[in-house]
Amino acid sequence: MNVTFILGMAGTGKSSLTGALRDWLRLREINVLALNLDPGALSLPYDPDVDVRSMINVYQLMEKYQLGPNGALIMAADLIADHLEEVVAIVEELEPEFLLVDTPGQIELFAFRESGPFIVNNMPGEKAVVYLLDAPFSRNPLNFVSNLFLAVAVYHRLLKPQIYALSKSDMITQSEVEKMISWTLDFEELSHDLESKAPAQSLVMRELAEALERTGLITEPIPTSSKNMEGFTELSAAITRVLARGEEASN
Repeated sequence: MNVTFILGMAGTGKSSLTGALRDWLRLREINVLALNLDPGALSLPYDPDVDVRSMINVYQLMEKYQLGPNGALIMAADLIADHLEEVVAIVEELEPEFLLVDTPGQIELFAFRESGPFIVNNMPGEKAVVYLLDAPFSRNPLNFVSNLFLAVAVYHRLLKPQIYALSKSDMITQSEVEKMISWTLDFEELSHDLESKAPAQSLVMRELAEALERTGLITEPIPTSSKNMEGFTELSAAITRVLARGEEASN
């Protein structure tokens, strides 16, 4: 089984991409399932094949433990790890070739608590991460750099191959998409645009851009749109390549 975790900041379109990519893969006769790991989702733009909300009820946790919404979400996210064997058993019974995992809306509930890395490490199969960069938000170079630092932090927490996707790319111009791609290919250009946007912070911004370049972890993002399924061919191919390398390394 090949497992792809969909991560990104709140509002980046993780659930929309999970559902749309699953449907796109099924149209190509690929046996794929979607797993929802967000116990606090009120509604989803797709019907999950496996849903952690059937095991964990955030509102019951609020009532039982006298928690506020955020406290209940934290507890619910941690409880997912306790239900992992049950989740895996359901998934394996369905025997998918690919599993798309829709992670909690608030990235810190998954990537920066112990339960997230535990789930990633104990989920069977080859694993990869698709990190979503919200295109309308990230077209500002300051936001772009902030998002990339968060992406690097996620990589160091989960330690799985990471693919970058520009979500909602249909909501910005083609020139803006190309600009963001060029930033990942030429950090000198990113530094220049940062200085132009925030001249008072030019020295700090340049050092941040250089630090990102030195990590060697930033690759060209794939423009995608869950609305019109733009970029799904390229995204699917990138996921397949990454997962295949993992299989080769384990053999």
